[in-house]
Amino acid sequence: MTAQQPVQAYASSQPEAAAAHGSQLIALLAAHRTPQQIDFLLRSVHVPACTLRPAGAQAVSRLELAQALNMLLFEKLLQEVPDAAAYVADAMAAGERMHFDHGALRTVQAANTGLLPPGEEAITRILRPLGYVQNGLYPLERIRMTGRTYGHADAPEEIAQFFVSELHAERFSPEFQAVVARVIGTSTDPLTADAKALLAQLEAERALPMAAAQALLPVLLSAFERQHELPSVAEYERLRGESSEMAWIATEGNVFNHATDRVPDVEAVAERQRALGRPMKETVEVSRNGRVRQTAYRACTVLRPMRDEHGGIVEKAVPGSFYEFISRDRYVDDQGVERLDLSFDSGNAQGIFKMTAGSDGPAGM
Repeated sequence: MTAQQPVQAYASSQPEAAAAHGSQLIALLAAHRTPQQIDFLLRSVHVPACTLRPAGAQAVSRLELAQALNMLLFEKLLQEVPDAAAYVADAMAAGERMHFDHGALRTVQAANTGLLPPGEEAITRILRPLGYVQNGLYPLERIRMTGRTYGHADAPEEIAQFFVSELHAERFSPEFQAVVARVIGTSTDPLTADAKALLAQLEAERALPMAAAQALLPVLLSAFERQHELPSVAEYERLRGESSEMAWIATEGNVFNHATDRVPDVEAVAERQRALGRPMKETVEVSRNGRVRQTAYRACTVLRPMRDEHGGIVEKAVPGSFYEFISRDRYVDDQGVERLDLSFDSGNAQGIFKMTAGSDGPAGM
């Protein structure tokens, strides 16, 4: 966005920046990022006031640790998706910040997932101690997957949600399942014994000492990666023949499939991005209740080394991650309480995640 075309309603302010720099959250991040990197994060991402306790507290809360992880995951996606980085750079030039709405990732429910827990448990074992609770279930039947959403119990409207999808390998052909077993069966577990013990402590006490939280943070970040070996070209094509989603998982693993900016007017954002020549989805997905509207860039292309039929290594161009935009309306619930609609929609989800398959037709997370 240009200065005349702001993307967000969150402008930078010196008092807010000062509060952030003196916070427990920034003290946590400072163990792993330079002052320049932290400044970039503060200028690019809206940081909820509820995560900015003054530094020097006895322990780091689960809310602060969740926010720190989300900021680093957002940073990671910007490093991997050039269109997202360009969009954010435009916004920052206009003094605007992203409101990180949610991140999405894919998992595999299969008989053999190596040392990694099967399906969404690979990720939810991290989300639960951080204070996340399941707040939605979305069958993605056309692609033989299930999506579940997790919102933060302490600040559901402020802290980014997670959309965790799970591919059901047993719903595909025996040949497909055998390839999944060969590929995903090589998975290692990024969580060390110490990390698991700290997560158990965090779940029980809802906080960790600063040094423990600083030690845990990079381990949690490493869980959002590919944990298995890359497939061969033949294995990749065999998976892609039945499921473009599984083919994507085979090369990208548990990285963020996409991160999402919550914007006031997604239609206006989409129109502006198309005018700038960026690779936008042609349509905006609208939920059945009309309150949630989504669109996205098409996935970037990445190169992954794979074995060919002769045993040599070739680089294959495959879909990577992408960046999404969402608008959410407020509504009054059955108890007369006004809320932000934090829900998702199975139809929206399947349309948006088609971005990694290269077309706008039906597909999924």
